[in-house]
Amino acid sequence: MARPAGSARLLRGMNEAAALAYLFERGPLTRTDLRDLTGLSKPTASEVLRRLEDAGLAIVVGHSSSGPGPNAALYAANAEAGYIAALSVRDVGDLGQPSVSATLTDLAGRTRATVESDVAFGGADPVDIVADIVTELCRKAKISRDLLLQVQLGVPGSPDPRTGDIRYVDVPGLDRPGLVNEIRDRLKTEVMVDNDVNLAAIAERSHGVAAEVDAFTVLWLAGGSGFAIDQGGTLMRGAHGCAGELGYLPVPAVGTEARDFQDLVGGGPVLELGERFGFAGGTPQEVVSAAVAALGEDRAQEFLKGLAERVAIGLLAAITLIDPPLIVLAGEVSQAGGTVLRDEVVDALAALSPLGTQIEVTGVTGDAVLLGAISSATTAVQDRLLAGLTTPQQAAVSS
Repeated sequence: MARPAGSARLLRGMNEAAALAYLFERGPLTRTDLRDLTGLSKPTASEVLRRLEDAGLAIVVGHSSSGPGPNAALYAANAEAGYIAALSVRDVGDLGQPSVSATLTDLAGRTRATVESDVAFGGADPVDIVADIVTELCRKAKISRDLLLQVQLGVPGSPDPRTGDIRYVDVPGLDRPGLVNEIRDRLKTEVMVDNDVNLAAIAERSHGVAAEVDAFTVLWLAGGSGFAIDQGGTLMRGAHGCAGELGYLPVPAVGTEARDFQDLVGGGPVLELGERFGFAGGTPQEVVSAAVAALGEDRAQEFLKGLAERVAIGLLAAITLIDPPLIVLAGEVSQAGGTVLRDEVVDALAALSPLGTQIEVTGVTGDAVLLGAISSATTAVQDRLLAGLTTPQQAAVSS
């Protein structure tokens, strides 16, 4: 039977993709290591590595001196074959201007530049804001923007998977129809957008307390609130991308004029609750930190108990619907409260639900949204590189 045209190129591409995947996951590796992992013959493994080197996707990073004979070259994926920019937009509600944290990394996840900026979204075009921050990242990292393979945006809203438009977002301009395509056209690179709490959940699975569980949820408490649902490493996003918008959940008044969950646990409401018990601060996390520091006082206990009861109202709805094995409390307020607030939430929830759901404080240090954005974008770029090796176009370039 005649072989289909292009099958040799396809096979070469598949071999290269398999080798590059191992270099990403386990490198540095010798030729022998790759032969053992892939099952390729010695000549084929050598040819695959040569072609990956010629394509700029693999480099020699050292030599192994183990065993008799000449030292074996150690190969790794070329981390500088491209770069990734991750931007996290923070909305603090009525407590101040939105801010943007941004990081540029290579394909190994090494940070090459960072930018922090308070941004007047209402007074500037979001496309200009994103483009300026990306340009500044590239300038600080001393790389050409042509080497940028993906920009990952984390936003306090829900990107619609059908249109790409961002829903349920209070940052001016981010809900503009077609915005993501405008950013993509300006930057001339791949641009992906995800909910900030979903990205924090990605970080929690890879770097936090959820690494060993089959499924978990994240409750985000900061200037705003949010919720993410992870099922076996896959995030539940919903038909319109709006799964986890717990802030819009209608709630009982509980002695306030609250209409939804955000009115109970958002930045402003936490500040007001703190003032009621004599704890002042410019941010909700400062108020919670002050209460934790004064834990021996009755007012601190009452404040934390009151906050935990508000949190439990939202968690009860989530538990009733999905019964998760683990809930992770994340965000600046949760981190400020630590295990003290966690224990109060456990007690408050026990009064409402008999299930005894496990609740833990986030194990992620640093900026969870940026960490998740970098992880998500790195995976996507590596997948595109691997897929590209099996296409006739890529195979032709490397032949």
